[in-house]
Amino acid sequence: MTRYARRGVHGQTVETLARRVLSGEIPEGATLDMAALQSELDVSLTALRESLKVLAAKGMVDARQKRGTFVRPRSDWNLLDADVLRWQFSERSGTGADPALLRNLGEVRGIVEPAAVRLAAVRRTDADLKALEAALTAMGQEGGASDAVEADLAFHRALLAATHNELLERMEMVIESGLAHRDQLVHSAPHSEDPVPSHRAVLDAVRDRDPDAAEHAMRALLDQATRDLDNLSGPSTPESADHSAEQKDGQAQ
Repeated sequence: MTRYARRGVHGQTVETLARRVLSGEIPEGATLDMAALQSELDVSLTALRESLKVLAAKGMVDARQKRGTFVRPRSDWNLLDADVLRWQFSERSGTGADPALLRNLGEVRGIVEPAAVRLAAVRRTDADLKALEAALTAMGQEGGASDAVEADLAFHRALLAATHNELLERMEMVIESGLAHRDQLVHSAPHSEDPVPSHRAVLDAVRDRDPDAAEHAMRALLDQATRDLDNLSGPSTPESADHSAEQKDGQAQ
């Protein structure tokens, strides 16, 4: 899952087209007016086609003879692609985060990270511990919201790397987009909870090679992440509240 390099006119064209598709401005099934887009965006036809190839690789558009280039159904889009996730958050930057998208990503984290941290507790190396400790130290330092976001991302990257499972390590590209957006919201708020103690508990359990304690600490950390978002956006929906209750019941058993 390779990130798209955002550079120059080509990069701007890709981003513009992607956000229009994701927002529904160019709806599913719509055939693109290439001449109109070329004129509006002030790019050559070759540059426009090259930009659309990026979206085609992510399942968002396709081209057929006699039909032209069209937007594919959302069910065909690669929604786990890091760029597609980032574009969805960026598209809503002026109206706030999509609660459903954040909830879906939270559920993905709830599935992936507790299992991953169990492996990390068993497989971690001294180098992994140093990376985790460095990220935690950075998390505790005074700085702006962007510094706090980067420290949190570094910690979770290091945890996935400590599994020494190449496929789980690639999940960082999925988790990072949602985590970065969630962190930006939370760390910009005036009264967010201190993230260091919950992350310290995870690191201590990984250092002790205790997978049960590591999983428990990670689930507590994810519960805190949910509370932080609820404090910003209001109470969870009934469905998500039921889901949280089921998780707690399962942990108590």
